[in-house]
Amino acid sequence: MTSSKSTALAARIERWPIAGSFTISRGAKTEAVTVVAQVARDGHIGHGECVPYPRYGETPDATLAALLSMQDPLGRGLDRQALQAAMPAGAARNALDCALLDLEAKISGRRAWDLLGRPAPRACTTAYTISLGSPEAMATATAKAAHRPLLKIKLGGDGDGKRIAAVRKSAPESELIVDANEAWTSKNLERNLAKCAEAGVTLVEQPLPAGQDEALARIRRPLAVCADESVHDRVSLEGLRERYDAVNIKLDKTGGLTEALAMADAAHALGFEIMIGCMVATSLAMAPAMLLTGQARFVDLDGPLLLARDRDDGLRYDGSLVYPPEPALWG
Repeated sequence: MTSSKSTALAARIERWPIAGSFTISRGAKTEAVTVVAQVARDGHIGHGECVPYPRYGETPDATLAALLSMQDPLGRGLDRQALQAAMPAGAARNALDCALLDLEAKISGRRAWDLLGRPAPRACTTAYTISLGSPEAMATATAKAAHRPLLKIKLGGDGDGKRIAAVRKSAPESELIVDANEAWTSKNLERNLAKCAEAGVTLVEQPLPAGQDEALARIRRPLAVCADESVHDRVSLEGLRERYDAVNIKLDKTGGLTEALAMADAAHALGFEIMIGCMVATSLAMAPAMLLTGQARFVDLDGPLLLARDRDDGLRYDGSLVYPPEPALWG
């Protein structure tokens, strides 16, 4: 029998249909596959959600197994601070880290940000993603979203100059940020950056493959460049200072909110601008990331807007404004 001080763990894989499809340079998908961790103690239950990412060798089944392997340590009293060394950074630790923080908040009757000594998050503007496609298809999708103040445009390499020009024509007033998802090369890097600058793009995310991005230090960058796949946690920050102007912090990369908050502080100290990003997932995955939005120049937490439906008690979205979570959802 579980004692009143031990923590019981459950986890499950969930599948959430995407509204249409979501396409980036690495391919398209029609559903978001998430893994949810649930921790219970003293009659309270905490929840956390993650998205295993094949780009980093993660699968839903392996993530589920990694979570369930933590039952015994949790039963012996493993807490959120000890978790940071007990599991490697990644999706599984993210789900458990956020679930434990949610549990702490529910047991204490306080909000998560108060427990962490952080400012309460406020409503903020999130980017809205336009999937990769032909210039014509992207122009059509952009026209439907042109009322949104911030658009994130997925690009894919050759032909990106035509794509971003078509997008800009369809959304003349929106601020544009671009995500190439490692699809550019050293040969087309400067040309594509120039085309983005011509279109008034504010920032380009991860143009070159991680580990092959040294060209960014050798050129004059006409606009800000943000690291995504090249940056995961605090350890990876120092080596990026000559190549990038900003970093994209995602909880699935950092292994949870605990490391993400520390990483945001470290990134600011090193002079990086910050983007808070997400995978396509439900509001349960977005909610902890709201605690980082006050430090971010760009917020990209539109995952639930790309789904056919969100979970109950999801975040409130009013156009492109996203509001902090209610306790019934998380924290």
